[in-house]
Parts: sequence; C-alpha cells; structure tokens
Amino acid sequence: MSALIMIAQLILGLSILVFVHELGHYLAARAFKIRVDKFYLFFDAWKFRLFKFKKGDTEFGIGWLPLGGYCKIAGMIDESMDKEQMKQPPQPWEFRSKPAWQRLIVMVAGVIMNLIVGMIIFTGVILHYEKEYLPCDSVTNGIYAYPAGRQIGFQTGDKILKVNNKKIERFKDVASANVLMGSVITIDRNGQTMDITVPDTMYRNYNKKIRDFFIEAHNFQFSVDSVIDTIVFRDETKRPSSAFNAGLKKGDRILFIDSTEITSYGLFRELIWSLKEKDVSLRVLRQADTLSLTLSVDSTGYIGITSKNPYQTRAYGLMSGIKYGIRDAMGNLWANIRGLGKIFAGKENASESIQGPIGIMKIYGGIWDWHRFWLITGLISVILAFMNILPIPALDGGHVIFTTWELITGRKLSEKFLERSQVIGMAILIAIMVFAIFNDVWKHFIR
Repeated sequence: MSALIMIAQLILGLSILVFVHELGHYLAARAFKIRVDKFYLFFDAWKFRLFKFKKGDTEFGIGWLPLGGYCKIAGMIDESMDKEQMKQPPQPWEFRSKPAWQRLIVMVAGVIMNLIVGMIIFTGVILHYEKEYLPCDSVTNGIYAYPAGRQIGFQTGDKILKVNNKKIERFKDVASANVLMGSVITIDRNGQTMDITVPDTMYRNYNKKIRDFFIEAHNFQFSVDSVIDTIVFRDETKRPSSAFNAGLKKGDRILFIDSTEITSYGLFRELIWSLKEKDVSLRVLRQADTLSLTLSVDSTGYIGITSKNPYQTRAYGLMSGIKYGIRDAMGNLWANIRGLGKIFAGKENASESIQGPIGIMKIYGGIWDWHRFWLITGLISVILAFMNILPIPALDGGHVIFTTWELITGRKLSEKFLERSQVIGMAILIAIMVFAIFNDVWKHFIR
C-alpha cells in the first residue's frame, strides 16, 4: 500500500505542475491568437489516449503515459517534430508568423506559471498548516547547539542576531538550505557580539539520513506534554512507542537519563538519539513523586513523546503569509540553483544530488500527509521552473535563447537549425532521464 501511495502522490503532484505549466503556454498563445492544436495531460504515445474532446481548434485530452504532458502550438518546432506542417507556407495564426517578442512571452509563460504556483503553494502551506511561527526575538534562552553546530563554534545559549548581516524574523530561517550552503551568522554570547561562519558543506548533514542537528530553539527545561501510544512509520508498520511501554505520562519531567542530568530539551533529544537500541534508566518527577523507569530506545531514536515549546509564537497574517510564501519559494529556487552550480563545479556528486521518479516518490513517502505533499509539490514546482529555463534545446530555455538572439540581431534562425537543435536537445534530455532512472535503481535497490 505504501508503494501505491508514493506512486499516487508522484502522479498527482506532477500532473498538477505539468498542467499549470502547459496552461501557461496555452493561455499566452491564445492571447496572441496563435492556434493550439493539442493540449494533453500525459502523453498519447502511438495515438492512444484515455480521454479526449475538441473545443474550437484545440484537441484536449489525457494520454496513457504519465510522464508529463504537452501543448502543441501550431507552427512551432517542438518535441512533436511535425515537419509536414512546417513545410507549408506560414499562416498568420501560427507561432512562427508572430513577432519575436510575442513568441518569447509564449515560451516563458510555462516557467512563470510554475513559479507563481510554487509561490501560491508555499503561501497556502503557511496560512493553512503552519499558521504561526517562532520569532528569533522570542528565543530568550538562546539556541541549543547540537554536534554539527558545536563543530563550527556555536555554544548552547547563543542568541541569533543576524544572518549575512540581515536581521532574521523567523527562527526557522536560521537553518534554511541557503544558510547551510554557506553564510555568516552573527550571535550574542553573554553580551559579546561575534560572527560564526557556516561552511558551504553544512547542508550535507541535512541530506544524510541522520539526526545530526545544527542549532535549534531547544534550550529550555521541559515536561512531557503527551505520550503517543502507537507510532506509525513511513512503511505503514505500527508498534507501541517506547515512551508508552516505559510508562511515561503527560506532565512527567525527566530529571536524569542514566547519570546525566537533563537541563534542556535539546540535551534530552541528543542523548536519546545517541542511545538507540539501548535500555536506559530514567529518573522522572511526577507531581511530588520521583520515579525510576526503564526506557528501551528503538533503532529510529523516536520514543513517542511531545513537548510544548515555551516561547511565544506569532500568527501569520494574510500579508505576512504571502510575503513569506514568496520568500520560501524563491529561497528554495535559489538553493537549487546553487546546488546545480556545485555539481558543475565538481563540489557535489551528481549521482547523490539528482533524483529520478523513484527518488521523488521516496521523498513524498508512503503515508499520505497533505502538509508534506504540498510542501514537496511546491518545491518541485520551482525546481521545474528553473530546469525548464535552462538553455538546452527542447526545453523552454533553449527556445528563449534562440528567440532572444533573434530579438538582438534581427535575424531569424533557420528552421533546419532549429530542427537539428531540437533533436540534440531531446537526446540530451533522454540521456539525463536514463541517468536519473538508473541512478534511482542503483541507490534504492542495488547499492
């Protein structure tokens, strides 16, 4: 069942994003009175489709091959390679007959739609699911420095002032992907201001499947807010939580783990994570009584308790939700641009960084969580916008480069050159797709 859920989430997410991308091309083309011959979600390979209807000059439908979709614009050299149409004299309603500036808008419209949809999704996630955020100023006890943070100079109790010389409003932004790719964080340590440099390799700690935390707002004493009796894991297996089996209850305050005094929530989490697959002794304060309990920590390090953060949060308003939704979308876009730059610079291994369909399914996970679904779909939306604008023939970016050349020089590239470029571009894309799929199989099933 979990595999079916992963597949369903992948298909739904990509269907939404492919549809809005092609809708961008369609609307822009129709705005300039360019005929659109076909608009399909999924590919109707070998002319087989699940559904179709015709409205005006356009055939709308759903193909059988769920690998994307397309919008066939009349008089345009695209992946359909319809050479017969291109042999006919240009018609006023064809793409090739329109001014270069109109053709340029048609080509960037899909990318713009993906960017806009990404911003809308991130905004919706903030306003519907997150609803509030933790301001940096509210973290009055300072941060808890986990091992990855301590290694570069952070200490528990440091207070965050600025990141890259800019004041940060939301604490969650302190550990954003862009910060972890290299930044300077200004802190207050016991009244003294100092800078700590985050190396551009810090994000690797977050890419690995380990809980080697960076810095978090976990420097506070805590008590158990709730005990989860059954934990459901990503593979849909269920089992009683370690905390439930140990007898922990709401309101308990954990004083010691073995012989270590628990002075903060961060220290508790770090210790539990280091004691996976071990039995530990807990000394617990329950109302006025001190109890001794035995806790068996499983291999995941999750024991099944929640704790309330004592700091004052702030609710998102409509305008702040939109502001941060746009900021999150653009921040993720910039992080992916920087990531691709690291691959080309040889600082990152392409096989570790590039995800194919299997990898994306794994990211969605085997449990249908709408919050997570929309976060990942929003992220993929801005990534698709970026990937489509790359200057590769057969992608929107290739068409943009050729049209921009025409705008600058006033000379139109020959149809034969465009056809050959399209073939080369398709070969590049197929090679990338084959690499991504093989890489997925190697990483998830063979290695």
